[in-house]
Amino acid sequence: MKKLKWGIMGNASIAKRAFIPGVRESELCVVEAIASREESKAKMVAEQFGISKSFGSYEDLLEDPSIDAVYIPLPNHLHKEWTIKAAKAGKHILCEKPIALNVKEAEEMAEACAKAGVKLAEAFMYRHHPRYQMLKEIISSGEIGDIRVIRGAFTFNNSANMENIRFKREWGGGSIYDVGCYPINAARYLLEREPEAVTVHALLSPQHDYVDMMASGLVEFPESVALIFDCGMWAANRSFMEIVGTNGRIDLPSGFGTRPEPITNLFVTIGGERKEIEVPHVNHYAIQADNFARSVLHGEPLSFEPSDFISNMRVLEACIKSANERTRVVL
Repeated sequence: MKKLKWGIMGNASIAKRAFIPGVRESELCVVEAIASREESKAKMVAEQFGISKSFGSYEDLLEDPSIDAVYIPLPNHLHKEWTIKAAKAGKHILCEKPIALNVKEAEEMAEACAKAGVKLAEAFMYRHHPRYQMLKEIISSGEIGDIRVIRGAFTFNNSANMENIRFKREWGGGSIYDVGCYPINAARYLLEREPEAVTVHALLSPQHDYVDMMASGLVEFPESVALIFDCGMWAANRSFMEIVGTNGRIDLPSGFGTRPEPITNLFVTIGGERKEIEVPHVNHYAIQADNFARSVLHGEPLSFEPSDFISNMRVLEACIKSANERTRVVL
């Protein structure tokens, strides 16, 4: 069976903790190489995970003809540069979220990949887990009635780690980019519509280069439906989604599955009766990699086309503008 050969650009924690183990569980993928700006670090990770090749520069990885696709977990401000370079090298690209710093960058990346004839996808792995399709099926069944509001939260506390790249404003730091993007992206996915306006209030911390260390927001969707979200890097650990309808609600106690704890089941409450719905316990990083591989190897459509990440970036950009200017932003 032909497999998609991946090269990893950088030795980011997410690559070592999640992406590489996910690919190892996949059916259609293999990690062929890893690159770092320090060759010794790339070699160490390659030895740790049994990766056959390591490079001391990203350019060397892109020049390797055996590499079919690259995974980019670099800091946010480097996504555009290395996506475009990878596209020109003929590599397909899975780029970590958020895809870019703004809509303009996202559009330029999509255009460069279309011109080069390569696939480009944003690495929102949670959407590839079957439980989100199950969520959509429950919603479309009408079991909980018409959707009135969605609540989502994603917070953690690493505020003491002052060297963290998430605390560099010019690098695309801040909690909206890092974790607020999840409930926003999930609400768009579940509602299958785009927001009309956003209002966000944020803690812009002077000791963390004025990035939003905490943000709380209202995202207005058509038909008077709203997402109420909060996100933060200076708060207790939380990760959940709640979908509230006219007749009931759905709860996801672990909303996005980015941490080591197991992904939880769904809970549906109607008329005061709460039932648990079991979900498959599968690795959504592996599913994400295989879905991408099917598109590259077999010509299947991408699970989410570039128009989706451009639309998501438009909402994130509006949220950051609202937080900085303390105003409601109409989309």
